[in-house]
Amino acid sequence: MSRAMILVAVGAACLAATVAISKQYTDYMPQKGVWEINAIEVDPNHVDDYLTGLRKSQVPGFEVMKAHGVIDSYKFLVRNGYNKGAPSVLIMTHFTSAAMLEPDKARDQMIEKEIVAKFSEEDGKIAVAGYEKYRTFIDDGLWSEIVMAK
Repeated sequence: MSRAMILVAVGAACLAATVAISKQYTDYMPQKGVWEINAIEVDPNHVDDYLTGLRKSQVPGFEVMKAHGVIDSYKFLVRNGYNKGAPSVLIMTHFTSAAMLEPDKARDQMIEKEIVAKFSEEDGKIAVAGYEKYRTFIDDGLWSEIVMAK
């Protein structure tokens, strides 16, 4: 009987130790803006082709969006190794604020016009031709960055 009580007491102590209440702005600080992260599975034999296409099709648009303050950063991450059904490429764009995701007709049309001037719709179709043969979208989510207190 005493052995059972000891086990219950140890279990309760462990549970109490793990139920710490964290405090926003004390233990961690949410950062401004929001990351849009696209997770894509790319056939390992075509990752270079995909990245070359992204350089031509995505980077000019990201640079225009940066120039207009819609985003302030973008990244491409590539997984080392391959796992079937898991993302192998991440496309990350950091919006300066969640408000930048709201439609703004004048801003959006101006940005679209500038992007098409740098990279025509026809160029875009050529750049992505064949993607459907070797890429699969796994996830597209909005993520908030958190910095832990030291």
